[in-house]
Amino acid sequence: MTGWDRHLLLLSLGTLVLLVLFTAVGQVLRARLGEGPMVANFNTRVKAWWGMAALLALAFMAGRSGVVLLFAACSFAALREFVTLTRFRRADHWAMVTAFFVVFPLHYYLVWIDWYGLYAIFIPVYGFLFLPIIAVLRSDTSDFLARIAETQWALMLCVFCLSHVPALLYLRIPGYEGGNVLLIAFLVVVVQFSDVMQYVWGKLLGRRRIAPGLSPSKTVEGFLGGVATATLAGAGLWWMTPFTVLQAGGLALVITLMGFLGGLVMSAIKRDRGVKDWGHLIPGHGGFIDRLDSVIFAAPIFFHLVRYWWSTA
Repeated sequence: MTGWDRHLLLLSLGTLVLLVLFTAVGQVLRARLGEGPMVANFNTRVKAWWGMAALLALAFMAGRSGVVLLFAACSFAALREFVTLTRFRRADHWAMVTAFFVVFPLHYYLVWIDWYGLYAIFIPVYGFLFLPIIAVLRSDTSDFLARIAETQWALMLCVFCLSHVPALLYLRIPGYEGGNVLLIAFLVVVVQFSDVMQYVWGKLLGRRRIAPGLSPSKTVEGFLGGVATATLAGAGLWWMTPFTVLQAGGLALVITLMGFLGGLVMSAIKRDRGVKDWGHLIPGHGGFIDRLDSVIFAAPIFFHLVRYWWSTA
């Protein structure tokens, strides 16, 4: 067992302890307060966390291909959810087929073979230019700009941005060979922990709503408490990264802020489309996008910061 394997095992054990603790807290709350809405919601979320942690653990054990396949599946599910809220018309059929069955798989194939020079521009350049060309050939101009922009946004957020998570596996960081999977663990743990702690601090101390028109449940106190707690947690996880304590804390602060702001953006889209959740596949969490919105906005920023400052390629 390598040093990085021991670090991953230690992180897994820590996550297991936290999940067991949250499960116990949920049972205590149920015994004392009954099966009220807040207690039921908390216990449902804990069950979903168990499932997500198990999937991530299986992907890590399967190696690079397993991680790429896991996030490709998440991207496909998120893309499907996003598309259900778009202004889809019959004229968009071939553009949509191209997005799902050409652009999406080809982009993840480029990530899998580590062709950074192409996957970094494939969707922002080629997808951006050719999808409207395919759509316009059907000669339907009704809401054309809105329709094609929604498809482009769907690909950018659900495929391009999210694919930066498995892309972390291919960074070449001197002295960190074999440890890249821990970068994914750091990103996901810190961002998800921030979401959880924003929820907890908001329930405990939340008074002032931070964006009532977008997400009434988000409060200033929850935001500050969650970001601060997750930043400290990120600094405390420096030992599993190529960063110093201050660097780990700084990166944790950046990705938690991006995660929070990304959540607001995705909430704005939901409000615009008149829905509460993106889907209902994950009990207590809505759809895949509801659970991944913070990671979607944090992943590309984290990837490029690490690639620019720490990676040699």
